[in-house]
Amino acid sequence: MSSTDKPRIVYMGTPEFAVPPLEALINAGYDIPAVITVADKPAGRGRKLRESAVKECAVKNGLEVLQPTNLKDEGFVNELRSLHADLFIVVAFRMLPEVVWAMPPMGTFNLHGSLLPKYRGAAPIHWAIINGDKKSGLTTFLLDKKIDTGGTLLQVEHPIAQGMTTGQLHDELMALGPDLVLRTVKGLASGSLSPVAQDDQLATHAPKLNKENSRIDFSKAPHALVQQILGLNPFPGAYYGDFKFMKAQLSERQNASNSPELVVSDKKLYLDYELGSVEITEIKPNGKKNMDAKSFINGLKVAVLPL
Repeated sequence: MSSTDKPRIVYMGTPEFAVPPLEALINAGYDIPAVITVADKPAGRGRKLRESAVKECAVKNGLEVLQPTNLKDEGFVNELRSLHADLFIVVAFRMLPEVVWAMPPMGTFNLHGSLLPKYRGAAPIHWAIINGDKKSGLTTFLLDKKIDTGGTLLQVEHPIAQGMTTGQLHDELMALGPDLVLRTVKGLASGSLSPVAQDDQLATHAPKLNKENSRIDFSKAPHALVQQILGLNPFPGAYYGDFKFMKAQLSERQNASNSPELVVSDKKLYLDYELGSVEITEIKPNGKKNMDAKSFINGLKVAVLPL
């Protein structure tokens, strides 16, 4: 090991969520010989190559950046080995092959957006909101052969306020990441932190979001429908017909309808369906930007719009 209190760290991550912990490690003076992130991808109308948020941070701080397309590639694995890192840290990156995560002597730990073993999988923050949970949090854990099953190191709990969207919870959890990562590094380096096996019987799954599970589910009661809408905001958006429903809340007005329809009543917008009604406060028509209910109502020519 480079030093008992300052291990040499390779950092792996991609989106904005992974930037604050990297900045915290840099500011704390850790030796980071390389940062691993995804390859630049074409984005926007001009299809210009866009760098990941983690790459932008690494470049700004003068760190070496590696962008392998194949994590099992022999050249990449040898290059990684030549860095002689003591510890790998993964935050919102991708599944690592064993040849990579088993390489450093102190192991590889991941920062995950749930209180493991709850919400193993790709979308833990989304599913906490969709399921109407009252609390969420972050977990650091050591990687092993299966996804999100390794021994947990540290956790921090965080309350979920009523009406909170996935985007809001994401940002609040993101602010907690740096401290948890730094405390995990210090605990592993000092030997005061040991992994605790997860109870697989308590595990729940947070599957990737797709077209099927992002469609408005009208078999849900109004309170659960509100949570689905909030849980899919800002991305990918809960959709049905020509609309994405971005924000909703419960309403005393309950006007069940045999088939889903948008209804304007008392200058408010409601989604009525077989099990009742929810008030829609933000909506995105296909091909248009998000708009609040008032703006949407102003553009309507009818009081009832079948979906």
